[in-house]
Amino acid sequence: MAGGAVDWARVREDFPVLKRQVHGKPLVYLDSANTGQKPARVIDTVDDFFRNHNANVSRAVHALGSEATEAYEAARGKLAKFLNVRADELVLCSGTTFAINLVAYSWALPRLQPGDAIVVTRMEHHANIVPWQLVAQRTGATIKVAEIDENGDLDLEQLYALLTAEVKLLAVTHVSNVLGTVNPVRDICRQARKRGIVTVVDGSQAAPHRPLDVAAIGCDFYAITGHKMAGPTGTGALWARREHLDAMPPFLGGGEMIKQVRFDGTVFNDAPHKFEAGTPNIAGFIGLGAAVDYLSAIGMANIEAREQELLAYATDRLDRTEGVRIFGRAREKAAVISFLIEGAHAHDLATLLDLEGVAVRSGHHCAHPLMQHFGVPATCRASFAFYNTFDEIDAFIAALEKVRKLLL
Repeated sequence: MAGGAVDWARVREDFPVLKRQVHGKPLVYLDSANTGQKPARVIDTVDDFFRNHNANVSRAVHALGSEATEAYEAARGKLAKFLNVRADELVLCSGTTFAINLVAYSWALPRLQPGDAIVVTRMEHHANIVPWQLVAQRTGATIKVAEIDENGDLDLEQLYALLTAEVKLLAVTHVSNVLGTVNPVRDICRQARKRGIVTVVDGSQAAPHRPLDVAAIGCDFYAITGHKMAGPTGTGALWARREHLDAMPPFLGGGEMIKQVRFDGTVFNDAPHKFEAGTPNIAGFIGLGAAVDYLSAIGMANIEAREQELLAYATDRLDRTEGVRIFGRAREKAAVISFLIEGAHAHDLATLLDLEGVAVRSGHHCAHPLMQHFGVPATCRASFAFYNTFDEIDAFIAALEKVRKLLL
């Protein structure tokens, strides 16, 4: 499938939830930036694990334990190939929030000191802001903010001017979860590296929607979330350069992250396992491996192209809908549109759209500083995935026009 034309109608049939109705209307699911829907292959894989292979990993020599461990580590390998990184540099964790906190507490907290600075951007998700604020409070470091222009593009000239000698870390999203802005992370990381600045890239909204080559990006850390890329919740990963992983102390202590424990001291396991204390979400990661197989079979380039077609169509339809304001018209965008209807509150709009079977997100989208920039408390967000259709966009616009008349 990855090498030829994709039958998108057939692909859509792989997703059981898309067949259901909501409030007596066919479901139009436009909230994939929040969480992606799961194909039957992923659901069946998780079900099969619990039915036939359920055991803990790395702790048993019996058949089930060996099967579970083999499938779990195979998922790590699949994810590493998907990202074009080494499997032994990939820490499996609950998602991007955990991954960024791991970097904050294990890399930044022991190193930063008064006079140091951290740069974040205006468009970051709270998960790539709050951990750095906590680190700054505890170390005496300061936070600098890279701003955006009226289209939602990063002001690169201002960003690079911020990267002065006291800056030790730059945290930047690959794709904005609100604006859809695709940041030129390869160029940004190159500029940071020239200055000796460590880079943390939030890849949550990139991994589900575009081909990734993390090695080519040239960052120091890259974080992803599994449930946004057709995998189960509670899964994700942090990729880090080997020299960082070896130098960082463990984030959590417990079982499986040690080689030997004595009361006079503990010898920790090698990375990435020293960062994976306790029993992991085994079924979830095996399901994530199935999701990676599924996405790879379709082809990430095919997925990106399909979603760009949907984005262009939806943007055109919204532009021709009276009273709609779109937030973010970056030069390069992922399939996310944040919008408002003049005079209507985002939550009212989303509630009434739901009654028409249309699921969109409303709120601040864990991006308060971005809402403050645009001078609004909240927006609605329609986010598209490869399993959406042009007919669904038409249904969304029809519902939006109906709701606009009710609200205004």
